[in-house]
Amino acid sequence: MREVFQQSLREVQDRLVEISELVTISIEKATQSFGTSDVAIAEEVIENDNRIDQLAVELDELAIDILARQQPVARDLRIVVSALRISASLERMGDMAEHIAQLSRYRFPDKAVPKGLRSTFAEMGRLDVSIARKLTELLRTQDPRIADEIRNDDDDVDELHASVFEKVLGETWKGEPVATVDATLASRYHERFADHAVSIAKKVQYLATGDWIPDDSQTTTV
Repeated sequence: MREVFQQSLREVQDRLVEISELVTISIEKATQSFGTSDVAIAEEVIENDNRIDQLAVELDELAIDILARQQPVARDLRIVVSALRISASLERMGDMAEHIAQLSRYRFPDKAVPKGLRSTFAEMGRLDVSIARKLTELLRTQDPRIADEIRNDDDDVDELHASVFEKVLGETWKGEPVATVDATLASRYHERFADHAVSIAKKVQYLATGDWIPDDSQTTTV
C-alpha cells in the first residue's frame, strides 16, 4: 500500500510539471502574439487554456482521491494539499497568458502594445517566460535555489509594472484611451502571472526545506 501511495504522489508531481510545461508554452506564445499582433498564435493560446483547465481539474480529482483513500498525515498531507493549491495557481497563470493573447486578438490588425511601451512589454514578456521555465524546473527538482531566482525575477517584473503606470499617468502620455486601457491591463496580467509563480515557489520551497515564507503576493483573488 505504501508503494502505491508513493506512486500516486509521484503522479501528482508529474502532472504538476505537465501543466507547468503547458503554461510555459502559453506565455511564450501569448507574449509573441502580443508583440507581433499574430492573431493565429493568440488563438492557439486561447485554445491551449482549455487543456490547462482540464488537466488542473483532473489533478484536483486525483489529489482528492488520495486524501479520501490514503488519509495521508504530516509531510505527505502537506504535499497533497499543496498540490491542490499549486494546481489552482497554475490554472490562473494559464488564464493570465490567455488574457494577454486576447488583447492581441481584440486589436488585430493593429498592435495592442502602445509604441512608447513596446520595449517595456518585451522585457516583461521575456521575464515571464523565464519565470515559467524556471517554475517548471522547480516543480521537477524542488531545488530551493530556483525559487530564489523566481522571486528575484518577480521583483524586476514589479518594477516594470510600476513604470507602465508612471508612463500612462504622466503628463507626456499621448496615448488614446484604448491604448491606455490595453497597457494597464496587459501590465497587470504580466505582473499577476509572475506573482502566481512566486506563490507556487514559496510552497515548493516550504516542502523542500520546512521554512515558510509568508505569502504576500496573493493580495487579490485574480
